[in-house]
Amino acid sequence: MFTYDELLMEADSNNLITKEKPLRANKGRIKGNRIAIKSDMTNTEKGCILAEELGHYHTTYGNIICQSSVSDQKQEIRARAWAYNKMIGITGIIEAYKHGCRSMYETADFLDVTELFLSEALQYYKNKYGTYTTLDKFVIYFEPSLGVLELI
Repeated sequence: MFTYDELLMEADSNNLITKEKPLRANKGRIKGNRIAIKSDMTNTEKGCILAEELGHYHTTYGNIICQSSVSDQKQEIRARAWAYNKMIGITGIIEAYKHGCRSMYETADFLDVTELFLSEALQYYKNKYGTYTTLDKFVIYFEPSLGVLELI
């Protein structure tokens, strides 16, 4: 659970230069040590995009923009998984539940991510874990919709 400002500081600590720009083709892009983030978005949206670009920095190599090869597609998934785990994670879902969040909107708001980003993360977790997973005394259900059950 990180804010856009915290991610900017992380980028800076990795010697990455992050600039907001009026991008047309996409919402974010990394090339070398430079990250461009589309300027006309909310900080919540910018945080989700910056997390993915940091995911690319940490997990991918080369130019994967065209996504024409299986290798490029796998690298894209790795970068997104990095972002999902950074911004949400299974522990974040549990923390949202403990905080009283019971809907996608409330959970996304608590985690400071967009509902779309949360939905995509939940789909990723469902593909990874199946319909549910457990952590400590919690069962996290991904299907039919997000649910958390605390075991006694």
